Amino acid sequence: MWFKNIIAYRFTKPFTLSEEALEQKLAESPFTPCGPTEVNRQGWVSPLGRHGQQLVHVTNGHWMICLKREDRLVPSTVVKEALAEKVEEIEETQMRKVTKKEKDELKEQITHELLPRAFTRSKLTYAYLSPKDGFLIVNASSAKAADDITSYLRKTIGSLPIRIPVVKQAPAAIMTSWLTKDALMPTGFEAEAECELRDPGEEGGIVRCKGVELDGEEIGTHLSAGKQAVKLAMTWEENISFVMNEDLSIKRLKFGDVMQEQLDDSGADDAASKFDASFAIMSMEFAKLLPAVLDAFGGEDKSAVIEE
Repeated sequence: MWFKNIIAYRFTKPFTLSEEALEQKLAESPFTPCGPTEVNRQGWVSPLGRHGQQLVHVTNGHWMICLKREDRLVPSTVVKEALAEKVEEIEETQMRKVTKKEKDELKEQITHELLPRAFTRSKLTYAYLSPKDGFLIVNASSAKAADDITSYLRKTIGSLPIRIPVVKQAPAAIMTSWLTKDALMPTGFEAEAECELRDPGEEGGIVRCKGVELDGEEIGTHLSAGKQAVKLAMTWEENISFVMNEDLSIKRLKFGDVMQEQLDDSGADDAASKFDASFAIMSMEFAKLLPAVLDAFGGEDKSAVIEE
């Protein structure tokens, strides 16, 4: 099970719960489907899905968890149409205009009435804790999605002292210096033909480039005009490719043949063992990738981190 994105958090205090204690805490907030009139509901499920029971899947000191969210979908067009009909009926029978407050109340009433007949949509968000390394790593493409699972985890266990890692140099400035050749990329990293440049001004424009020479005239012109690289496609150790963002999130992860060969050679022959093997391989690579990324931006500032 390969992650497609990484939003990493640094524990600002040691994570002291044991595997067993975390399992017990998650078991107190399991996922149950939405009730007939509930808009959404979320809770913890086994990362292995139907192939496992444990809510915390442990491999080599890394603890995988999974949050399931279910939403009832009431199309806005359906609500809008039903509201228009209701408003028209009231105005014709009572010979008066319906106020905005009444419309809002009617809209809420209509939505409530439609909920039991609405379709549901489910979403799984995976994350894993690495207490030894001091990281919580979420497979999410947006800050909101990551915040959903971290907020629910905090609610579940009572405390979750985390923050996005802080680096000593601005990522946008460093990525820009790599493109302008004012600085060399760290060993192991290689830039690919994709980047996003942004003018740092209040109304600055954004230029997205893909499939172009990063050291060509087009990119050079934008850099000379003061634009900064806020996203940059990169490859690490010729094994993992991704898009690095100025907020330190990593998107569109792709794993090379070496990791797939390791999975093939693991001998895993069923869903559970394949999940375990892929998690072990992936977490081992991330344990090397994340420190390398932080070092590339001047190193991590741990002044606010309490370590053992």
